[in-house]
Amino acid sequence: MKSSLREIHVSQATGMVLAHDLTQVLPGKYKGPLFRKGHVIQEKDMESLLSIGKEHIYVMDLAAGEVHENDAACRIAVSARGKSIRLSSPREGKVNLVAEIDGLLKVNKEAVHGINGVEQAVLSTLFDNTPVKKDQVVAAARVIPLIYPEDRLIKVEAIAEKHGGALVEVRPYQVYKVGVVTTGSEVYHGRIQDRFGPVVQEKVQQYGSMLMGQTLASDDKGMITSQIRAFIDQGADLVLVTGGMSVDPDDRTPGAIAELGAEIISYGTGMLPGSMLMVAYYGTVPVLGLPGCVIHDPYTSFDRVLPRILAGEKMTKQELISWGYGGLHSC
Repeated sequence: MKSSLREIHVSQATGMVLAHDLTQVLPGKYKGPLFRKGHVIQEKDMESLLSIGKEHIYVMDLAAGEVHENDAACRIAVSARGKSIRLSSPREGKVNLVAEIDGLLKVNKEAVHGINGVEQAVLSTLFDNTPVKKDQVVAAARVIPLIYPEDRLIKVEAIAEKHGGALVEVRPYQVYKVGVVTTGSEVYHGRIQDRFGPVVQEKVQQYGSMLMGQTLASDDKGMITSQIRAFIDQGADLVLVTGGMSVDPDDRTPGAIAELGAEIISYGTGMLPGSMLMVAYYGTVPVLGLPGCVIHDPYTSFDRVLPRILAGEKMTKQELISWGYGGLHSC
């Protein structure tokens, strides 16, 4: 037996229960439900219904194995929800997944593709590894028809279970103590003023971490190396080495990081601006060599790698290489 939808003229609808949300659109002012599913139509509602072009409403009787769009959206959202995610109430057949904290969004892309491959099921998300804010909508679930077959929902839930659930979650940032070593004889000897410090400090602080200090080093590998090691000895969780990353003979930062004995993950990324970023690890402490574009470009490879590291993730060479695809942000 299939569900039945009875079409009722609004003039005969008093006392009837709406089968779905009815949307009102006021250009430039409002778009949302005028009446929600379950609303009991009253005589005073007639003009409002007619004003949105609704001369008829549906009264719905669900058969076994059929699910209303709101309930279907809830089940998809529940199957995808991971840590630090809350669900909104259904609205016009859609349920939002909302971040409960500031953090790094993690999305199981393969599972999302699988769910969207189930006929007329929808799970729409932001990109994996997007920094998000508390109360930000990071994903949404819905189905296309008003009435949805339950066997398709079972397929959706099986896909989520196969991938371990938690398809969409927010990973909190850790509070890191960050040391900054600014290189360059021109800054060290006071010929020009450092511009890296304020920029780096702002970027670090926006994720809840703090600078433990900034030191200046000339273009001397030994001095740069000793200052990096000093911050690590003082308990730094991350060391940023600013400047000295080009191919000029006086730019000694890459060599200094290597002489430290750090594991060099990559000197270079596929992304522009920021292709000359160096990512290394001295034990468990990340050491980043920052190219000059960090000073003046609003978004560089540093902005992409920083939230990953502050969320406790370790970068790999293959991923840094992959940033070339879609990685052109300026030229």
